[in-house]
Amino acid sequence: MKIRYSKNEDILIIELSNEKIDHAEETGPIIIHFSVDKKPVLLEILEASEFLSGVMKLTMKTKSHKHSEMII
Repeated sequence: MKIRYSKNEDILIIELSNEKIDHAEETGPIIIHFSVDKKPVLLEILEASEFLSGVMKLTMKTKSHKHSEMII
């Protein structure tokens, strides 16, 4: 697996395998590139800084919520 980030374009690229790309599908800010066998080969996360910021906020909120449930 290889991970690259383009600061100029704000795109996070995650290579999952070296298989040849057959086609891609876009879901929101994520483009998934698939092999002929429909296995994910590469992920592109557009507007990566905004996407990852949202993921971090959600993660922190979930951790905080779980922690508060434990304190009774």
